[in-house]
Amino acid sequence: MRMRKKKHGAERLAALSYLLPPTPPAPMTDPSALFSRSAPIYLEIGCGKGGFACGMATKHQDANFIALEKFSDVMVCAVEKAEACKDTRPDNLRFFIADAVTLLTLFAPATVDRIYLNFSDPWPKKGYAKRRLTHREFLKIYLSLLKEGGELYFKTDNVTLFDFTIEELDALGIACRYITRDFHNSPEAVGNVMTEYETRFSEQGVPINALAFTKCRKDA
Repeated sequence: MRMRKKKHGAERLAALSYLLPPTPPAPMTDPSALFSRSAPIYLEIGCGKGGFACGMATKHQDANFIALEKFSDVMVCAVEKAEACKDTRPDNLRFFIADAVTLLTLFAPATVDRIYLNFSDPWPKKGYAKRRLTHREFLKIYLSLLKEGGELYFKTDNVTLFDFTIEELDALGIACRYITRDFHNSPEAVGNVMTEYETRFSEQGVPINALAFTKCRKDA
């Protein structure tokens, strides 16, 4: 997601620095140290304007939620949204301005309970497949970060990216818990928290593709 440069963006981020911990000097072996309590770690990669992160942190108050976004101007929207909803949830939400390629510098292996990928950039141009967040090399990183029994959830409106993702999972021998091409009309949508993109697509009648898998010992 790209957007116009935010006026006084650096100052606005600095004002909410409690939501933006400094980059750790080494991969975190206990991400819950970012919070005032120990709890399962839910990680969103590419949080955009923060609607999903805020919704999940409010809905799942028994979890600690960490959201990554690589564009600082987009992060301004996310942290300000998180500040606005702070009274409806415990202190269970943090953000990093970081690219997915740096994940292994942030988190040690087997430290994350759930990973969420929502409406990732499809990188449709020929030759850009390795940039897709569901390319097999990224999937290997996610498997490394997930605890045994940890889960990954993926949603997209892009059919080509969804098909690509299924092929990449098959190539790694990862079996999905569910695959649906009409997520909002499936049983899996119960309790769903929608992103900003998802809300827009839903209003337009665009079907949402979704899948999830659980890390098993053979996937490690």
